[in-house]
Amino acid sequence: MKQYIEERAIEVANYIITSNATVRQTAKKFGISKSTVHKDVTERLSKINPGLALEARKVLDINKSERHIRGGLATRAKYVNMSNTNTRPTLY
Repeated sequence: MKQYIEERAIEVANYIITSNATVRQTAKKFGISKSTVHKDVTERLSKINPGLALEARKVLDINKSERHIRGGLATRAKYVNMSNTNTRPTLY
């Protein structure tokens, strides 16, 4: 594995752990795809630093278990905002 990939995997994992970031947030921060973030944490990092991989995986598992709640809150906020501006959603 190339050196820059190993460094990125470690950097991505440290970011996820310190900020409790989701895969999507991490991908946006580093300018890489969600698939790359996932592969860095699950496959590549386990070969480089298994302990760090386990810590990052715990954060991602927590985020995954809570994502339906965040989605519901986002939808609620969207419709509350629309009712405050008296607009109706556009249906296509």
